[in-house]
Formats: sequence, C-alpha cells, structure tokens
Amino acid sequence: CPLKVIDNTLNPDFVRKFVLDFFFEEKQNLRFDVGIPGKKCGTIIFTAEELSNCRDIATMQFCANKLDKKDFFGKSDPFLVFYRSNEDGTFTICHKTEVIKNNLNPVWQPFTIPVRALCNGDYDRTVKVDVYDWDRDGSHDFIGEFTTSYRELSRGQSQFNVYEVLNPKKKGKKKKYINSGTVRLVSVSCNPSQPTSLHYMSPYQMNAYAMALKAVGEIIQDYDSDKLFPAYGFGAKLPPDGKISHAFPLNFNTENPNCVGIEGVLEAYFQSLRTVQLYGPTNFAPVINQVARSAAEVTDGSQYFVLLMITDGVISDMAQTKEAVVNVSIHINIMLFLLSSAMEELDGDEVRVSSRGRFAERDIVQFVPFRDYIDRSGNQVLSMARLAKDVLAEIPDQLLSFMKSRGIEPRPPLPITSDSPSVSTTTATNTCTTKHCNPHP
Repeated sequence: CPLKVIDNTLNPDFVRKFVLDFFFEEKQNLRFDVGIPGKKCGTIIFTAEELSNCRDIATMQFCANKLDKKDFFGKSDPFLVFYRSNEDGTFTICHKTEVIKNNLNPVWQPFTIPVRALCNGDYDRTVKVDVYDWDRDGSHDFIGEFTTSYRELSRGQSQFNVYEVLNPKKKGKKKKYINSGTVRLVSVSCNPSQPTSLHYMSPYQMNAYAMALKAVGEIIQDYDSDKLFPAYGFGAKLPPDGKISHAFPLNFNTENPNCVGIEGVLEAYFQSLRTVQLYGPTNFAPVINQVARSAAEVTDGSQYFVLLMITDGVISDMAQTKEAVVNVSIHINIMLFLLSSAMEELDGDEVRVSSRGRFAERDIVQFVPFRDYIDRSGNQVLSMARLAKDVLAEIPDQLLSFMKSRGIEPRPPLPITSDSPSVSTTTATNTCTTKHCNPHP
C-alpha cells in the first residue's frame, strides 16, 4: 500500500494513517519498504497507539490575518500542518491544508477529519498547529505555531478560537516581538449527535438552528397566505451515494419542496439531520440562484421573495455569491441570519456589492446577528419584539423601491378574506435552507 510521494525532502512526514487489527495472542509481522529495495535509505520512525471507539467526524475551516511576509518578491504562500500529541509527549502529523499563494490573510478551504485522527477521542489532548510558507524546493519557511484542543475548537467561532502565531526564535531575539500573525477558526461542524454541534438534537432544548428558524419563522409566516414554505438544505452528503449538495429539498421531494408551516419546516430539518452527513464547504450561490429562478417565473409584481439564510460559517464561494447577488435584479431580498461570524463583504449599506465591474441594482442583502438576541446560555431569545423590528427593518423599503422602479402600481384594496394576497418571503439556513414564497399585496 504505497504512500504519497513527498518531493524535495530527505525527512518526509507522512500524513496517511493505517488502521490495523491487533490480536494480543498472535505475533503479527509487518514489512515496510523505503525507497529502493535492498538499498539503505535511512530509517523509519513509527508511532502506534490503541484507537479509541470515538466515531465522531468534524468539518473545520480556518483563516489567518497579517502573517509574516517570507518571500522576497512576494508575500507568503501559507499552509497549516496539524499534529496530535502522543502519550510520550511527541507529536504526529494528522492533516495538512492546501497552500494559498501570495496571501498574508488566507482563508483555507474547509476540511473534514475524524476526531480519532485529531486527538484519538480525547477532547482535551493537545493539538499543535504549525504555519509554513510553501517553497517549491521543499524547504518550507516556518512562520510560527500555536496549540489548542478539540474541546476548544468545538466551541466554534469565538474569541477563544483566535490564536496568536508565535515563532519561538523570533520571540527570543526580538524584545518588541508580538506575534507572526493570527489564525482564527472560521467554523466547525461536528456530528449532530455531539453536544458540541450547533445541530445537536437535545431532548431538553432546541438547537441554535431550530431556535433561529422558529424565531424568525414566527415573525415572517404572518406575511404568507398559504403557509407553505419551500425548504432547502446545503452543505451535506446525500444518500445513497454520498453526493455533496448545496441546494437540496429538506423533505427530499424535488417536485414539491413545500413544508406546511414553520413546524413543518422544523420537522423536515430534524428528519434531514438523521439522513444526511453534514459536509463543507459553505456555498451560497446555488441557493440564491435556485430562488432567483423561482422568482423569475413571476413577472407581474404579484409576489415579492425574501430568502432567509441561516448559517454559522464563512462563505466559501464568495466570488460566485457576489455574482449571484449582482445578477438578482428581480423581486428578491436576501436575509443572512448569522449564528457566529459576520460577512460584511456582502452588506451593501455602505458600498454596493459588485462583481467583475458590475454593481448590484439594489442593496438586497441584510444581516441579522442572531447571537445578539439570545441570552448567555444560548437557550432563549431575549426580545422577540426587537428581533421582529430588525428582521423587517429593510424589507418594506426594498419592496417599495423595486415596485416603483418597475412602474408597478398598488392594486385596489381587497376585502380581508382567506384568499387575500400577502407578502412573499424566502429563508435559508446553513445545511438547512428554508424558502418561503407568498403573494405580495
């Protein structure tokens, strides 16, 4: 079973691990060939450890800020190397990120790793992370390091998961040395069966996604005449073949993704968690384009769409998402309900969102930081009135400005009946996209 070739180094550190069945009562012979058979090519160092029964899997994403410049004619080409600590105090490599070329503020792609590989199921075991500047000849420049643990990482994006990158040699030589930059955990998605996951289905309380869906759903559902909400998920591997999808119906009915009421949306969300495997990256463009196609079918001004997206991660397809926002010149508003980090880059309040020299026709993106509305325990919404006010703050003006720009006049008032038209809304969440569509008055 050959290992991947590591170029331009005499001291390779292989990431790949082998899992072997151990039989205490038997002598098990293993053979390893290095380089050319029969020729002395150095020595091999093995680290072996009995594996725990932990089956958890985590998907994480990191970014960095103001890393040291290492290249003479450029910036740096940074990448991260993760090591788990062994029982004897040594460290074993367990993951390498991709290289981001010529960037001191890189955002690495999300990666998925078994918790057993990261810490052998011991949440408090030290995890060491080295930051390097990639060089073509293999002599990668050391930028710095930091340590953490899976328990810390599982807390998610917070002040606890912003790490100073320290270079011990520089620290010892320079009195004014502070750090060589910082690395921040952007997002972490754990197995929904773990209490550390934002999707954890506790028998005692709602998780963050369900609480956000219910809180905002109870506000906007009154503007929907039929109470039918098309609901989508994104960022998951779907059965039976494990294909990754960024826009799938939560009820798995492609012909009719509608859920009956907010309770129906929640039921579909919980059922999907039992069926799919959460998986990165966090791509927004497919959902935006999906809703835009639905909205484009209505051209007479009888409907206005609001896409609500609930997420806990940073957008992985920022360029494509900007392009999708710029292309949306129809009757849509996008509301980002943030469970963790902010994404001001899409907020057009100050500077209109642009892509490839083209600007969005209107400021259609609104941000609602959900953590500002819940208590410290994260279990209860503090003020539904304030949340309602902020959720609906920009939609009326956006609706009116769109109708005026298209020359669409208000219809005569109708008697209040069950058939009276109302406003249309669309919502979306990370790994759970919920879309509400209703007629516009």
